[in-house]
Amino acid sequence: MPITMQNYALTWTDTTGKARASSVAYDESSANSRKNDLEAAGATDVTIVPIRPGELPQRR
Repeated sequence: MPITMQNYALTWTDTTGKARASSVAYDESSANSRKNDLEAAGATDVTIVPIRPGELPQRR
């Protein structure tokens, strides 16, 4: 059975109201950690988005 790696990215709204998207891929635990960091810094609407390798999320 092949091992499939799932990548994740994040989208959020920063404290100035600007939509943002991560430009790197994370594993699941790192994505959750980054989400917590963004929320602690005041970001809102932070969402973890599953992506494929080489893919980037769209800003909302």
